[in-house]
Amino acid sequence: MKWFARAVVAAACALAPAVCAAGAETRADDDAFLLLRDAVRQDDPAKADFYADRLGAYPIASYVDYYRLKPRIKTLSVEQFRDFLKRYEGSAIADRFRNDWLLELGRKRDWLNFDEQYPQFVLDDDIQLKCYALTSRVLKGQRVAAEARALLLAPPGYGEACGGLITALAQSGQFDANDLWAQLRLAGQSNATGPARRVMLLLGGSDSAIARAIDTPALTLAKGAGAGRVEHETYLVALGRMAKTSVKLAALALRRAESGLSEQERAIGWGNIALQASYALAPESAEYWQGARGAPLSQEQMQWQTRIALRDGNWALVKSSIKAMPPELRQDPAWTYWLGRALQAEAPGQVSTEAAQLFRGIAEQGNFYGLLAQEELGRHLALPAPGAAITAPEIAAIAANPGFQRALKFFSLRLRFEGTREWNWELRRMSEREHLAAAEFARQNNILDRMVNTSDRTRSEVDYTQRYPSPHDDIMHPATQTLGLDKAWVYGLIRQESRFIMDAQSHVGAAGLMQVMPSTGRWVAKKIGLTDFAQDMLSDVRTNILLGTNYMNMVIGGLDGSQVLASAAYNAGPGRLRSWRRTMPRAMEGAVFAETIPFTETRTYVKNVMANATYYAALFENRPQSLKARLGNVTPQGAVSAAAAELP
Repeated sequence: MKWFARAVVAAACALAPAVCAAGAETRADDDAFLLLRDAVRQDDPAKADFYADRLGAYPIASYVDYYRLKPRIKTLSVEQFRDFLKRYEGSAIADRFRNDWLLELGRKRDWLNFDEQYPQFVLDDDIQLKCYALTSRVLKGQRVAAEARALLLAPPGYGEACGGLITALAQSGQFDANDLWAQLRLAGQSNATGPARRVMLLLGGSDSAIARAIDTPALTLAKGAGAGRVEHETYLVALGRMAKTSVKLAALALRRAESGLSEQERAIGWGNIALQASYALAPESAEYWQGARGAPLSQEQMQWQTRIALRDGNWALVKSSIKAMPPELRQDPAWTYWLGRALQAEAPGQVSTEAAQLFRGIAEQGNFYGLLAQEELGRHLALPAPGAAITAPEIAAIAANPGFQRALKFFSLRLRFEGTREWNWELRRMSEREHLAAAEFARQNNILDRMVNTSDRTRSEVDYTQRYPSPHDDIMHPATQTLGLDKAWVYGLIRQESRFIMDAQSHVGAAGLMQVMPSTGRWVAKKIGLTDFAQDMLSDVRTNILLGTNYMNMVIGGLDGSQVLASAAYNAGPGRLRSWRRTMPRAMEGAVFAETIPFTETRTYVKNVMANATYYAALFENRPQSLKARLGNVTPQGAVSAAAAELP
């Protein structure tokens, strides 16, 4: 058939040679632009100049100029930076360029220019710049310790900037030894050897010793706890790292060393072990958290102490542990909801004034815990009547916007990162009505992920058909009907998996709408008799839905029909799900199971899928829906069929 396609193209070009020539020129320019982008990623200024010179009239000239300068970022003059920012003032790429310049200014300790430019950085989403900004203020004698403590929570992302901030805080006396020990423990919990070494040097200890405690904890534990705080803290970090491999060996090591440790040090040790035991859902977790009483807990530890109390049905501990959280963490919808539930548990059958106030505070958010809070207040999800339809002139105004035009160009080049940046940049200044118009513009251009994301941002005006689209229903409906599968759940999963991007590809190789792994696709194809399956078929809508829905049906069939369990298995794998389920001490609410999933990604995934499914059901059935009923109760592992055990 290729000869036929070539013949059609040749005939069309014979009739309209100018159009064909223009199309070929556009494709050549697009190819040159992509090569320019690759040259920048390879940090090759000469090659970047070569391709930039070929793109004199390219539609997104600002990016051509940006890519020409980017490889020279370390050598540009202040005047060159200012010239670019002036030419493209107010654009997304100017803000990106200012971000790059600020990083260089921070690295060079040019605080005069940094302090001038930082307030103009609109997105302000770079933790390195936040650390540089606080460092500049420390050097001016300003007190920033409280802001730094709230920022410095994830050592693996610290880099040079945040490491320098910690040093500046220590040298200025704003961070005392307790702050530094807290940072050391955080680094140990997150396996961040570099930050741990830097902090240990500030504490006057051995950076190589703390590195061994993190990387080869068994060697540190074999030497014993030693004498003095530095050696004790090093030993306590090693306990946490050992617990990642063997909770029982770590607990044994702590019991052997307890007599030489202070009461608080013992509590810290049990807290380090309890965190890793909680990740494993070990039955001893509650006992270890009891041993950690009095320890200064990290936010991650606070949350897992609460999750283990939830699993155990210990509502008194749920209440006290949430109330011990710092205000910014306690305001998370999850902990707001569970605190309300803990208060309810004190007086069964009634909603206290305090609990009702907590539920009302999150009930309008529309997320997983917002929906559950609504139900605690006696309301099920009911979608309001749609508002006034978006008009053609409203959509035309969006289409004429240069930022959205650039976004469409990037999406056509399959440069989703750049396209999304341009798209979101324009949304910042728009009203809710304009958001809905932009979402409709995205729908018309089949950019459904942007439609969903854009429409999701509105509060007073809401279009649920934009937020919860159901494309390819002509394929989906018969597929789910044949299998007896809940279509609302399937669409809820797709919305979370791919946001309806047909060519979505995950970092592990999952492909298409339903993000089917190639190995899973082959396995399901064999099971259903699809004999001609090839991996590239996963990008075909019909095949992707066929394989994905059949796999979902196989998964849920082996899990008592529980959508909560099946969603977790779809994301993390049936094997992991079975191991988590085996740890359950008793039957529990689906919401409790979802909140206590050990993998952050899967925990978020399951909650989003289940909330999505509830909204889809409300759309499809046009009647109120209960998320709580959909979640149901989850029971401990029972008999596993041969088919379920075989699932990949």
